[in-house]
Amino acid sequence: MPTVNTYPQGAPCWADIQTPDIDAAKKFYAAVFGWRFEDHPTPDGRSYAMAFLGNDVVATIAPQSPMQAPGPAAQWNVYLAAEDARSIAGEAVHAGGAVQFGPEEVADTGVMVFLDPPGGGTTGVWQAGTHRGSGRYNGPGALSWAELLTPEPQAAIGFFQHLFGHDVTEYPQEDGGTYSTLMVDGTEVAGVAPDEGPAGWQIYFGVADLSAAVQAVRDSGGEVLVAPDDSSGEGPATIRDPQGGVLSLIEVAG
Repeated sequence: MPTVNTYPQGAPCWADIQTPDIDAAKKFYAAVFGWRFEDHPTPDGRSYAMAFLGNDVVATIAPQSPMQAPGPAAQWNVYLAAEDARSIAGEAVHAGGAVQFGPEEVADTGVMVFLDPPGGGTTGVWQAGTHRGSGRYNGPGALSWAELLTPEPQAAIGFFQHLFGHDVTEYPQEDGGTYSTLMVDGTEVAGVAPDEGPAGWQIYFGVADLSAAVQAVRDSGGEVLVAPDDSSGEGPATIRDPQGGVLSLIEVAG
């Protein structure tokens, strides 16, 4: 199982979901990923749930902000690791983006920022304190990949390069577009792809058996938006949980 203690700057290090029904989300994701949970109070009297595989924390299921309108769909967020979140936030406007939230200290666990790259696609930034990020990466039940779908891919790439120093590899596609990967120390850590819809991050969690995971989604009240290939069974598969949170599943080694 790929365990992780630290993440380099610019690599996805954490994912969480804000949902209107924490208990229902816990039941769903326990069925799909086998997560167990520990509940913790929030300052406003609500609670959030830390998701674990064994002793490794892998995600958070959190309540939606009281400032949000009632009834919105659940939303997954992804966070890129930063050595200095305040410095990253200070440079965001110079890089062509904007600061949506923060920087905010989250007790002693770290510093959080949300940024908007040019073209959109809210991106979390996390400076680790006592919370380093996901204790597992690219394994079953753990964050395994993330890609930004955006109508302005080159502007977004320039934004991330300015803030995090990513190198970039480009892959021409059959449709004439280009799929780009952001790289840290020679390793591909995230993707950027052109998309004419509203910009946003597509996140991928690993599963040991894609067919079984897709069936668990259906059995637990979720929806399969993009099914595995009928002939090969290969993924990824894109799913929507009962509260509207969308993510993709990909089969990975245990």
